[in-house]
Amino acid sequence: MTSEQRLLELKELITPYVEDKENLEILSLESDFIKDLKVNSANLVDIVLDIEEKYNIEIDTISMENMTDVKSALQIIEKKLAEK
Repeated sequence: MTSEQRLLELKELITPYVEDKENLEILSLESDFIKDLKVNSANLVDIVLDIEEKYNIEIDTISMENMTDVKSALQIIEKKLAEK
């Protein structure tokens, strides 16, 4: 799967939790979940749970704490998939 496809999958997963739909339309690797997309911290947990379910991976607490933007989320997903 290409990184562009993975980005589109992530965008689909986070869409229900994003308050700032304008910034969602211009989603980039640098998009910050809290600052740019206005995702609240409780919904960040929901996003992590959705990612775990979609990819059948487990995201540990440290990885979850580092998942602050789109780029870090994609890196963590790729790392966890490689460990499977």
